[in-house]
Amino acid sequence: MATLTLSSPAFDDGERIPDRYGYDEENVNPPLEIEGVPEAAESLALIVDDPDAVGPAGKVWDHWIVWNVPPEIGTIPEDWIPDDATEGTNDFGAVGYGGPSPPDREHTYRFAAFALETALELGSETDADALREAMEGRVLADARLEGTYAP
Repeated sequence: MATLTLSSPAFDDGERIPDRYGYDEENVNPPLEIEGVPEAAESLALIVDDPDAVGPAGKVWDHWIVWNVPPEIGTIPEDWIPDDATEGTNDFGAVGYGGPSPPDREHTYRFAAFALETALELGSETDADALREAMEGRVLADARLEGTYAP
């Protein structure tokens, strides 16, 4: 049985995310590679967050929330316009990708992919907490990629 994996040609796991993907730079998502999706998966979801934001922001900061990604996608290109998926509302108050923007020091950003047994009927006002709740009991596999970013 294959294991779900998430990687990026732009940075290695645990390494620095290139500046161009930052909120105050080009603010475009990095390319992502998803492999080992279970055959039973009906859709994929992505959540990108910053657990190091708890100190300055008082919470884990959500940067990108996407669901109903086709399971056969394989590659999410840089600056992706997800015509065949749905994006939710990030903690910048916008729908779509909001890049790294640490206010104080280097932060670690988590890119998480989830293979789901179903598609989800959610609107674009959905935040990461609501997506996690909707995914409960429906996750077949998950994978994580981490990168760092400094102001």
